[in-house]
Amino acid sequence: MIEEQGRRSRESGPFQLTPSEFRALSELLAAETGIELIESKRPMVVSRLSKRLRALGLTGFTDYISLLQSHDHIEEKRQFVMALTTNVTRFFRENQQFEDLRSNLLPDLIAQARKGGRIRFWSAGCSSGEEPYSLAFTLLDLCPEAPTHDIRILATDIDTNVIRQAQDGLYPTSAIAGLPYDCGVRHTTDHPARPDLVAVSPAARQLIAFRELNLLGDWPFRGPFDVVMCRNVVIYFNSDTQDSLWPRFAAKLRPGGTLYLGHSERLSTTGHAYFDADGKTSYTRNRTPVGDVSSGTPTAARVTS
Repeated sequence: MIEEQGRRSRESGPFQLTPSEFRALSELLAAETGIELIESKRPMVVSRLSKRLRALGLTGFTDYISLLQSHDHIEEKRQFVMALTTNVTRFFRENQQFEDLRSNLLPDLIAQARKGGRIRFWSAGCSSGEEPYSLAFTLLDLCPEAPTHDIRILATDIDTNVIRQAQDGLYPTSAIAGLPYDCGVRHTTDHPARPDLVAVSPAARQLIAFRELNLLGDWPFRGPFDVVMCRNVVIYFNSDTQDSLWPRFAAKLRPGGTLYLGHSERLSTTGHAYFDADGKTSYTRNRTPVGDVSSGTPTAARVTS
């Protein structure tokens, strides 16, 4: 009778997570992604991973941890990472940076493209696509013929589920309400079968390539990029991971290129070796050599947050 009650409890409610199990899961996530789980995230971990335990028919987190630590369950490690990855985004989030792009960066970049130049953007940690599509909308506002030039946006995320969602280019109509410059009206169309959805325009979709990428792994592209947007991403990383990323971003940016961080993020002490403060919300890449990094060679870049 007691065993039956326990089974019903696991089917309907969350599993129990001990402090040692939480530490083990935190270490696994950090090893896979660099993301650091703090104690206040325990309820989220229990809620999200309980679904995985039920799907796998496991009786507790100890069994799940053993499964993740084995070498035979690569796909479940992916599910584990996707379950604990935070995907909070919206179109034109922290719009001041898109205004900076519109006013200060894009006019010159578009002029270069119209003369035959190669222009590249990278949305690192793009989630379900709102950020790179916002960038595409802004580009199309200033350069309607952008897809005919050598202008492209790389958009990457560790979560394959949100990458698929971004590739579909379908969003709730409420998501585009009130967007600046009426971008939602110009660059989306009503879904023919779903009145609650809009579809991103073909021109915007043509500018973007969505790819799965773990920022802790290899970056299998050359660059150089003119603009990298890695916003509200590094805030979830531990300090060692952050320190490893600054020189890699610097190496991927062309001289004078720009890296955008989220407004709640700041460069670490190590980052300041490569970027100098320039006002309250921006940093400028200095000439300190990056050194030997696998992702590229030393360059100069501007950083804003």
